[in-house]
Amino acid sequence: MKLVRYGAAGHEKPGLVDADGTIRDLSGHVKDIAGDAISPEGLRKIAAIDAASLPLVEVTRLGPCVAGTGKFICIGLNYSDHAAETGAKVPPEPIIFMKATSAIVGPNDNVEIPRGSVKTDWEVELGVVIGKHAKYVTEDEALDHVAGYCLINDVSERAFQAERQGQWTKGKSCDTFGPTGPWLVTKDEINDPQDLKMWLEVNGHRYQNGSSATMVYGVKYLVSYLSQFMSLHPGDIISTGTPPGVGLGQKPNVFLKAGDVITLGIEGLGEQRQEVVQG
Repeated sequence: MKLVRYGAAGHEKPGLVDADGTIRDLSGHVKDIAGDAISPEGLRKIAAIDAASLPLVEVTRLGPCVAGTGKFICIGLNYSDHAAETGAKVPPEPIIFMKATSAIVGPNDNVEIPRGSVKTDWEVELGVVIGKHAKYVTEDEALDHVAGYCLINDVSERAFQAERQGQWTKGKSCDTFGPTGPWLVTKDEINDPQDLKMWLEVNGHRYQNGSSATMVYGVKYLVSYLSQFMSLHPGDIISTGTPPGVGLGQKPNVFLKAGDVITLGIEGLGEQRQEVVQG
């Protein structure tokens, strides 16, 4: 299934994408795409609904594809070819950092360049959405706790991230730095999350053209690994890293400016489009 949230920011309603690609209203059955609705039992109940019986909706805006995200967990340098382009070594264990949940926006909302920014960058990433509480789970158990997958643009301000001391979080958490969606695609629709083509363009120029196959630490490992340090709850998002082609990796560097248009996509997970504006 492809689950969506649509409507004005802060007032989104839950929806389902039918076989024809039309969005239908789920609000008569679930309050939101969150919590119990994305648990294994909740997803089974939604899957049993006759999509043709749901009201058609006219959508002017898509919101983030999941609500109630308590933790937005990101993995750094998780693609061997991306680590190489930045001159970094592949880490012996996953690099973990948090992105503020206030950064989350819809897939086609504007991206704001924060005040004082000189190095705002892009990163197409595979997002993993937790659907069932996970604590001390094994790799074999990991996918039992995953509701599905989504597309994420892990927008980053490199000067804030690397030149302003401390951790990466402040370079990753600015408002609008987490476009998420368009859909939450349930895991049964993705045969192998470690074999998905992914790409990103700025103003029509393709900078990123990679695959989740070059991920160092895969989805099962990451869910299990993270669950050793913290409980994962329904709605939590793991953003699993980016392939090569970020602005920081260009020679010379290329960074975003007001007026730019970012488009990106992952095989089976849809596409995003953001206009860049000055914050």
